[in-house]
Amino acid sequence: MTVKICGAIFVILACSGFGFSLAAAYLKEVRALRNLIKAVNYMKSELQYRYTALPELCAHAAQATDGCIRKFFLLLVAELESQICPNTEQCVLNVLARQQDLPSHAKEIIAELGKTLGAFGLSGQLEGLLQVHAACEERLTNLTKHQDIRVRSYQTLGVCAGAALAILLV
Repeated sequence: MTVKICGAIFVILACSGFGFSLAAAYLKEVRALRNLIKAVNYMKSELQYRYTALPELCAHAAQATDGCIRKFFLLLVAELESQICPNTEQCVLNVLARQQDLPSHAKEIIAELGKTLGAFGLSGQLEGLLQVHAACEERLTNLTKHQDIRVRSYQTLGVCAGAALAILLV
């Protein structure tokens, strides 16, 4: 009997942990998009007024953000300064391939950013930054529309699924 109770407790804990990890991933994506918006706004301002070189621009963007976006920009600075790849887009794709902790939607948006950075003149880069900003805002709006309800739902579903499985198995 105690083995069944221990098993039921472990099933409930495992399912609850899964639900809480889904909620944490959701919140991580929201934080990443907010940091990406900060970085894009900073880059846009720097390019408009100072026309900063790309490695320095990415280093400043890393200082303006935190989390996985900061790590991305720091890795991009190292990639750009090593000059292994001939263009910025390939550098961005290389860093994205190495960095596993970025949410998938943020990766897609950053890949679009890599297509315009350093590839065009000032007006083209600013236009690309505006498009990336718009994509970030749209995705962030969709995510935050019912954020509290979704996070609580993931957590509750995890606990309930664990309880249901425990009842079925006991």
